[in-house]
Amino acid sequence: MNGAQLSELPDDSEQLQPHVSSLRRAALQATELSAVRTFSDGFLIKFLRARDFDVELSLKLLLNYQRWRRESPEISTCLSPTSVLGILNTSYHAVLPQRDHTGSRVLVYRIGQWNPKDWSAFQVFRVSLMTSEIITMETETQRRGLKVIFDLQGWSLGHALQITPSLARKISSVLSDSFPLKVRGIHLLNEPMFFRPIFAMIRPFLPEKIKQRIHIHGADYLDSLSDFFSPPVLPPEYGGEGPGIEDTCQDWTNHLLQSEKVLQQIAAHPTGDIATATISEDKETENLSEG
Repeated sequence: MNGAQLSELPDDSEQLQPHVSSLRRAALQATELSAVRTFSDGFLIKFLRARDFDVELSLKLLLNYQRWRRESPEISTCLSPTSVLGILNTSYHAVLPQRDHTGSRVLVYRIGQWNPKDWSAFQVFRVSLMTSEIITMETETQRRGLKVIFDLQGWSLGHALQITPSLARKISSVLSDSFPLKVRGIHLLNEPMFFRPIFAMIRPFLPEKIKQRIHIHGADYLDSLSDFFSPPVLPPEYGGEGPGIEDTCQDWTNHLLQSEKVLQQIAAHPTGDIATATISEDKETENLSEG
């Protein structure tokens, strides 16, 4: 079976086990993961699906993810939705309730809702990390990936000054090679002229495959955006027939708040694989029973 066919199988399929075992073996032999005792099957399958079950590429992605977490503690160790509730309550971000025609999740970021005087770029970026961690748990998203709509209406010099080269590199890493998600498309709307220097800063760090998936729509985006998304997927504010963007943002904010505990567990865990904590607890219980 090829990678696409393997990806369609359920997590507990015996046909996935050779790939899961190979990735686990390779990961535990990696020098930088010498302190790690094990990885759960479900955690490894996220990385395998993201790279169509190519074990070598999946290992590279897993190591990049671990490295990114270690090198970005200012973001990765604080995944609390309540800590950024102020920006969430401005209707800054949503995951649309309906997937697109390919099955991809569709994310919307409304940059104009972010006031850079109140919220730093690092705090805003944490919102993206929280959403990414939550949707990577969805089997269908592991298979079909995601598409992102950035509405840049309201982008200002204050926003631009927040995006340093270091942060630009971190953002591009998550988009390209440090997170177990397939980015199927990036759509920019209402981009002003002075957004271009920021985009030029991020672009060199992106692989060619991602660059080819960037679509710039401008202010007259209704017709061109509809070439990629059917009306039931998009909110009316973007030419669609789905739920309004304000309600959709609030629904996703509520979902993040309901996920507070699991997000904090991921942030606190050395590898982000919180299932291994359960494995360890089960083994301790088993040992106590035997004793």
